[in-house]
Amino acid sequence: MIRIFVPGRLCLFGEHTDWAGHYRTMNADIPPGAAIVTGIEQGIYAEVEKSTLFEVKSTALNDVTGWKDFSCKMDEQELKRIARSGDFFCYCAGVASYMLEWYKVGGVSIRITDMTLPMKSGLSSSAAICVLVARAFNLIYNLNLNTMGEMNIAYVGELRTSSRCGRLDQACAFGVKPNLMTFDGDEIEVQSLNVKKHLYWVFADLCGVKNTIKILSDLNKAYPFASDEKEKQLHDALGPKNTEFIKRAVKYMAEGSVEQLGQLMTETEEVFDRQVAPMCPDELTAPKLKSVLNDSYIKSLSYGGKGVGSHGDGSVQFLAKDAESQQLLVDYLQQQGMPAYKLTIQPVHTVRKAVIPVAGFGTRLYPATRCLKKDFFPIPCSDGMVRPVILILLEELVQSGIEEICLVLGSEEERKLYTDFFERPLSQEHLGKLNADCQEYENRILDIGKRLRYVYQTEKRGFGHAVFQAASFAGNEPVLLMLGDTLSRSTSNKPCALQLIEAYERYNRLMLGLYPVPLATVSHFGMMTGVWEDKDERVLHVNALVEKPKASYAEEFLGVKNKDDEREYCSVFGQYILTPEVFTQLEADIAAADAAGDMKKEIELTSALEAVRQRSGMIGYRLKGLRYDMGNPTALASTVAEFAKKIKKENGKKA
Repeated sequence: MIRIFVPGRLCLFGEHTDWAGHYRTMNADIPPGAAIVTGIEQGIYAEVEKSTLFEVKSTALNDVTGWKDFSCKMDEQELKRIARSGDFFCYCAGVASYMLEWYKVGGVSIRITDMTLPMKSGLSSSAAICVLVARAFNLIYNLNLNTMGEMNIAYVGELRTSSRCGRLDQACAFGVKPNLMTFDGDEIEVQSLNVKKHLYWVFADLCGVKNTIKILSDLNKAYPFASDEKEKQLHDALGPKNTEFIKRAVKYMAEGSVEQLGQLMTETEEVFDRQVAPMCPDELTAPKLKSVLNDSYIKSLSYGGKGVGSHGDGSVQFLAKDAESQQLLVDYLQQQGMPAYKLTIQPVHTVRKAVIPVAGFGTRLYPATRCLKKDFFPIPCSDGMVRPVILILLEELVQSGIEEICLVLGSEEERKLYTDFFERPLSQEHLGKLNADCQEYENRILDIGKRLRYVYQTEKRGFGHAVFQAASFAGNEPVLLMLGDTLSRSTSNKPCALQLIEAYERYNRLMLGLYPVPLATVSHFGMMTGVWEDKDERVLHVNALVEKPKASYAEEFLGVKNKDDEREYCSVFGQYILTPEVFTQLEADIAAADAAGDMKKEIELTSALEAVRQRSGMIGYRLKGLRYDMGNPTALASTVAEFAKKIKKENGKKA
């Protein structure tokens, strides 16, 4: 059995531009459509499992008008007939018919355990149930569809009913976070957005009457070519003006300019009334919507407001000034007979802490490690300096904006090695022998020392156990984990660690750096598989994480197809962003081993990551950079040679 949650969706900006952007296939002068859409806190909760039939059941929705448990055979024609019938379950049947037709799947049993999403309120409850069905088939039958694939199937499935949904409705597939959706003809792109400050949204059902079919019919008459001034005004509102509004909204959200964002909502509504509503005045005059937007008490609690979905007297949304205003606004709207809901979009915690475990003995580099820890091995660098491994790692973290760094040591005695290097100034005699550049660099080393914290792994119980020693240091924040024997070199203008941090701030999910390797070497690495979320193949929706698999297993189960239909094998880069849930899982794994009396059991990080992935998901991110392993003699020799080669190349350029 698999548990699924699919939220409803709220279009914050850019309504109607999904279908307008589609007309670019007929008129290239139409700009691409763009909308900012977010999942909401209300949605559908379900448990799904394999079945011989297609079933949708619930004990949570017995009070919903028209609800009856639904069951039918997995028969394509019967499912299509139900989809066209307009019955309560037509949306579910439409998606199921598509899955059967194209993927030859068996049945699925869906049990809805709770539904907090209001229906027929402009929040795409129909799209949410379509995404739920598509995701159920995808997970139960291991179809390896990415989120965009699920979204597209939900869209096509809903079109098999009498519904004429827009392309942005199924954005609920991307979860409770704001996304920028771009509609360029038949092409759709989705990009997660950064949010700097809390955004306290309120949306409400106006309990009015509107005819969405007529609204869409009247507006579509102006496309693909405008024939008069009124139609030109519509093209302008859904085209150039919308593009500018979206750019400003993305900017305000990233900057935390909440008041300006609210004012932008009001500005977009004014343009809608002036340039869109005249195309369908019967429906878009919307007296109830206008009355609520102009309510003086509501204005005192919010920065701005606008209509929802196709507009008209359907639903309204506001950006409240703070959490208290948000609750007051909900209470007031409900007192006026309008069911109201809160949506709080939270900023992603920026990653400001990092952990580097350096507690290992380095036995594969014996006998050098009798007198020198492997993270102090010297590496020639491109500027002519020779740095220890640990300094290269720490400099990358500092360049990436990390404020505090925790080193996991094997014992308290080892700490002196690090404090001597990073905290004890050179003697004046030694300092005087260095040139001016090196003397200045000495200050940078001491500055890094101020960022260091230390914890100790006194029991050797595996890598996961070592990472867990930093749990108190991490607190309730995401942390960047770096391996102490893996170096990286960026091939872009940003360090690899910064690339990973910025990706995390977009996706707000457990994240691993990704690095393709030849099939012959997979047994040396943690390997991941999944499906690409983007056309550039940088973001991988991870379906499984396996520690050091055999090549035969990887070849059969772990290959990831690229756009050229070739199989790639994706290893862990050596950089991770761990969410607080990972430390909770490690704590549970340690407690379980202790309870079983197995005090010597190794606590593996990979198994904890996989457990978190199964519950909350995981992203693999292909970094623009090269990875250098330091863990064995061959890898060490190769790393030194590569770094040295870089020096020769740069010196040759200067010459």
